[in-house]
Amino acid sequence: MEWQQFEYFQTLARMQHVTRASEALSISQPALSRSIARFEEEIGVPLFERQGRSIKLNSYGRLFLKRVDRIMAEFQEGKQEIQDLLEPDQGQVSLGFLHTLSTNLIPDFIASFRTHYPKIDFQLTQGSSHTLLRQLQSGELDLCLIAPAEVKSPVQWRQLWSEELFVIVPKNHTLAGHKSITLNEIADESFIMLKQGYSLRIAIEQLCKEAGITPRITFEGEEADTVAGLVAAGLGVSILPDLKGTDQSQIAQIPVSQPRCERNIGIAWVEGRYLSPAALQFKQFIFNHFS
Repeated sequence: MEWQQFEYFQTLARMQHVTRASEALSISQPALSRSIARFEEEIGVPLFERQGRSIKLNSYGRLFLKRVDRIMAEFQEGKQEIQDLLEPDQGQVSLGFLHTLSTNLIPDFIASFRTHYPKIDFQLTQGSSHTLLRQLQSGELDLCLIAPAEVKSPVQWRQLWSEELFVIVPKNHTLAGHKSITLNEIADESFIMLKQGYSLRIAIEQLCKEAGITPRITFEGEEADTVAGLVAAGLGVSILPDLKGTDQSQIAQIPVSQPRCERNIGIAWVEGRYLSPAALQFKQFIFNHFS
């Protein structure tokens, strides 16, 4: 059995079309068919159902594909580990982060890091905590900066900092000139929130529960900037972190005296999963920055 046969099987199993698979692999259709036939002979069972020109995995093929995917993933990871050892100051970091961290924090982190490691690049992904966790667990991300909600083993999370949350009101609101307020003072207001599942939404709902109020939510958004824009338009109030870099000319940001309004942000990774030297360098850089 040759290593190439695993690649041929995996490609054909995913495409389930001999012509397209042979084109993707840059081999002839007869050569691909012969290779798959030998592969099935060595495995001892047919892996595909053939009906005329169509071909699809059978139950044996579906079972075996799971194993082949693992073999190929291990092989690619092994190759990458060796390349990383040869070039430890190069590579790419796949980093996920919350929408509300994007305005200045992430660019500042990356710019500072790249003064020390200019050859390391970043693949950046924004999203909600639960989306980023799913991508982290699937291997799409190396690291992510998130709130601690729903973090379970094998994902590890380490707190880095806490950030204050403010009540956001339109500039002409009666509370706009106050130096601080309590959440009870906005209990009867219309609230503009991020959508369900966002960690900031979860944190705000917990704070409202602590204050004994039930927010009347009239609008939901997917971006903090959108929420701030709706507040500026006079459609309600909200609770957000300090949105540095966002236009705040039409809104007022008011500290909350009771209850204490803040959320924790940390870095998450999958325990036991290989991280490239580039990702490890950035992880340690973050730890050192907040130590």
